Amino acid sequence: MLRSLSTKVTFAIITAIVVVVAVLGAAWKYYDDRQRMRLHAEAITGGSSRRGEALFIQYGCGSCHSATGVRTATGDVGPPMDGIATRVIIAGHLANNAPNMERWIQDPQHVSPGTAMPDLGVSAGDARDITAFLYTRSK
Repeated sequence: MLRSLSTKVTFAIITAIVVVVAVLGAAWKYYDDRQRMRLHAEAITGGSSRRGEALFIQYGCGSCHSATGVRTATGDVGPPMDGIATRVIIAGHLANNAPNMERWIQDPQHVSPGTAMPDLGVSAGDARDITAFLYTRSK
């Protein structure tokens, strides 16, 4: 009886250790994936994704666009920003690349006259940083 109880306790401890290691591994993979995505986005845009997130909030982008995990980004007028980095087309007709995204953010009315996206007077540097942030958004 004592041996059976000892075996059960040992099994429970081993199971708990395996679960903890699996959770830690998944958390590390998530963190590592996010870090790689951030570094890649910043490399292709030359912008700061962290500053871009703050600018996304400052310019009020979340009043029209949703973005998971970004405070105030609950809008449903424009498309959700989660997964935008993997979309082929932006602004209805532009290839999704950093220069086009920056141009779209800076001057949406010129790119697509009559679009619902307003011209917010975003500077070139701010557009670059917002683009870096957007390119970190996964589904």
